[in-house]
Amino acid sequence: MQIKPIHNDEEYEAALQEIDRLWDAANGTPEGDTLEILVTLVEAYEKGRYELPPPDPIQAIEYFMESRGWTRKELEPSIGNRGRVSEVLNRKRPLTIAMIRKLEQTTGIPASILIQPYATEQEQIDSEFVVASAGESRMRNPVAAD
Repeated sequence: MQIKPIHNDEEYEAALQEIDRLWDAANGTPEGDTLEILVTLVEAYEKGRYELPPPDPIQAIEYFMESRGWTRKELEPSIGNRGRVSEVLNRKRPLTIAMIRKLEQTTGIPASILIQPYATEQEQIDSEFVVASAGESRMRNPVAAD
């Protein structure tokens, strides 16, 4: 098999078959080196093709709560009073850096997940308004394509 970058599923499948064939090759042998290179190429292809985006911070918190049987009350030490917890979980208020730090300490949810951008309720309303307004303006002012 000629070693080259993997560009499609057919080449990916061929690389997997070759890896299967070389699986027991000893390190430091030509076959072992080929195996190592193929594994690296397959990992790069899979990462580019199958990598999932980071989870939404609010969904991550909700998943944590559900999996541990937590209620909103357990989030109060990290987020603030009952009203603040409600605002955050209902996307009316964004997480602050202080909240993120406390949540990471109390829940173990990595800060790298909690700092991901997400839309608050107002931002969702604003973006829907912009889309609706743009659609209305196109309908009111059609432009002929001559």
